[in-house]
Formats: sequence, C-alpha cells, structure tokens
Amino acid sequence: MRCIRRAAMCDLPIVERLIEIGRCKMRADGNIHQWSNNHPRREVHISDIECGACHLIEEDGQPVATFTFLPGPDSTYSYIEDGAWINEAAPYYVIHRIASAHTVSNVMQSVLEWCNRYTDNIRIDTHCDNLRMRHLLEKHGFRYCGKIYLEDGNERLAFQKSL
Repeated sequence: MRCIRRAAMCDLPIVERLIEIGRCKMRADGNIHQWSNNHPRREVHISDIECGACHLIEEDGQPVATFTFLPGPDSTYSYIEDGAWINEAAPYYVIHRIASAHTVSNVMQSVLEWCNRYTDNIRIDTHCDNLRMRHLLEKHGFRYCGKIYLEDGNERLAFQKSL
C-alpha cells in the first residue's frame, strides 16, 4: 500500500538518497545538465522539510519517492517567455524536486492524486533534456505554457494543469 507523508528532519538522508537516484536516472537518460553542480543543495531540502513542503511516498512503510509541494506564487514563474500560463491570476501550487527509487512506477500519478486534494491548479517545470518528465507531464494532462528562468538564469520548460 502506498501512502504520502510530510518528511521530517530525520528523513533528510532518505530525501537526499532519492534525489541522488533521480540524478542518476537523468544521467542515464542523457539529461546531464539538470540537477548538476550539487543542485538541489542540501539547504534547499532542509528548507523544504522545515516549511512542511517536502513529502515522502512510502510503499509498505518504506520511502520510495520524494517531492516538494508549495503554494504559489513562485518567483521564477512571474515571467514566462514564448507563451502564457493557462490562468495567470488564479492561485496555484507548484511541484518541485520529484524523484523516486528505481523499483517504483506510477509515482507521478500518486503525486497528482494527492496534490489534487489541495488544488486544481498545478504548475511544474523541467529541463528541456528531461524527456522522461516531459512524457509524464504530457501523459497526465499538463499543458506546455512557455519558458521560465531559474534564479541562476537556467532555462526551464513550464507546464500547467488546471482542472
């Protein structure tokens, strides 16, 4: 059975391990630029945990995936290029830093089912080389909205799903 719970500070090593597995999956898929240079940094995970935004997905009591779920506005989403958000002024939530163990499937479906209990308007972004995530976003009804830029200037493809 799968359940989702907030991560606690004692879960930090688990979150970091899952992120590292995600990083390895990206490299194996040819996505060498996303989550490089020690990104996301440990301080980001600590902040996510402290504010209650970092979550773990467990199967039979074992953590198998992690994601961050935050209410907007997200400063990196304030400017979008070559497109537009579906509903610019509507409140939204953001999913960040989603990663899973090698042995699990349907993580995105579990995340979205859980997130949709709190909102019907979700934004997410990914690197153009993250074909796995782009496929999942399309599969789950997200619409490509344009390009956004992270605080460090790196470009990301922005998606939104609004029910």
